[in-house]
Amino acid sequence: MAEIVVAAESRSEAGKNVNRRLRENGRIPGILYGVKKETIPVAVSPKEISAILKSASGENTLFDLDLGGKRHKVILKEFQLEPLKHRLLHADFYEVALDKTLAVKVHVETTGTPIGVKTQGGVLDLVTRELEIECLPMDIPEKFVVDVSELEIGKHIRVSDIKLPPKVKLLTESDIVVVHVVAPRAEEVAPVAAEAAAAVEGVAEPEVIKKGKALAEGEEAEAKPEKAEKPEKGEKKEKK
Repeated sequence: MAEIVVAAESRSEAGKNVNRRLRENGRIPGILYGVKKETIPVAVSPKEISAILKSASGENTLFDLDLGGKRHKVILKEFQLEPLKHRLLHADFYEVALDKTLAVKVHVETTGTPIGVKTQGGVLDLVTRELEIECLPMDIPEKFVVDVSELEIGKHIRVSDIKLPPKVKLLTESDIVVVHVVAPRAEEVAPVAAEAAAAVEGVAEPEVIKKGKALAEGEEAEAKPEKAEKPEKGEKKEKK
């Protein structure tokens, strides 16, 4: 892999107005820091940082930040984007020691078409999109690729099922589900609605049938309760 070098300039001023002018001139503010190291405000090109973010390893890319001729081996620890156009506004660079481990989050990608999707009409749901690991800077994997070809509806792959490189320690809990195949929501809602409609129709029809049978088979029996109410009123009048 080709070595990546990003030029940086130190900056002494800070504040919203200063940062705005900096962005207008094609630079963005940033900070360089590390364990037991002084925090240094810097300015860098957003185009160079964007190119790193779009690379295969993304924010876990190991590169050199050239500050005044001195190179610092860093990774992007954090960055801020403008909400609407997603332009870079700020970047934090963490200086690493190549002989010391660090904790990072690595993206998860899937490969293959699940059986549950291909033949059963299911939907693939990627639940956990990142795994947190610990390793030396040079051993950070670009990504974790998970083969989902054998997944059927109701089946899943957990963190413990993912094979890790030998020098990588897993920090994410091993029993967490990474990906599974589920039944489509539309297909789940439709039967419920159909059952509810059928239930309403099933209740309405017997009531009509029962009333029809009562009139046909025992019309007098249905009429008696209505006539029975009138004598009760008469009885009350006699008591008065």
